[in-house]
Amino acid sequence: MLSPEVLLTFFATSLLLAIAPGPDNIFVLTHSALYGVRVGLVITLGLATGLCVHTTAVALGVAALFQTSPVAFGLLKWAGAAYLLYLAWLSFRAGALLTHATDGGKAAFPDYGSLYRRGIVMNVTNPKVTLFFLAFLPQFCDPQSGGVAGQVLTLGALFILATILVFFSVAALGGRLALWFNRSQRGQVLMHRTAGLVFAGLAAALILTDS
Repeated sequence: MLSPEVLLTFFATSLLLAIAPGPDNIFVLTHSALYGVRVGLVITLGLATGLCVHTTAVALGVAALFQTSPVAFGLLKWAGAAYLLYLAWLSFRAGALLTHATDGGKAAFPDYGSLYRRGIVMNVTNPKVTLFFLAFLPQFCDPQSGGVAGQVLTLGALFILATILVFFSVAALGGRLALWFNRSQRGQVLMHRTAGLVFAGLAAALILTDS
């Protein structure tokens, strides 16, 4: 079993990494600013579920496949980029529809199940997260302290906890932005188009990622 000192150091490091601007917290902030804090919380839980998948992949050794196989890495990368471009299209389309709305300018709200799955897909289809976990988690493992797979799962759980704490705070900030932008139809259109640009930018960054 890992020592309390190692676990505390890992948790503090994970908090700092979660605070650093990246695709996931930008994703949470954007959705929270579009639909409110509750949506940000749901997206966060979806992203956290995706992190569970990455943690399990590292524990089972599956992540090594993406490190050694350019084909597997490329397929996952392009799948993730395609999904982000799809979200960008949805956002631009929502912004256009708002200008013709007759119900006070409110766009159709995705159901929470769809938003939760959106967070999972966003995270799972990003091979950079898998490779990051493959490089990061084993650094804190100690073969003399028991099974490495169990240690990886423990560290992954701590990382997910740190991510949830930080991203919940990001969702709260996004929720405040939503209250401000949703006061007018123009603000809603601006927010949707901004979100579309963010999703397209994240897709471009993922496409340019090297294995």
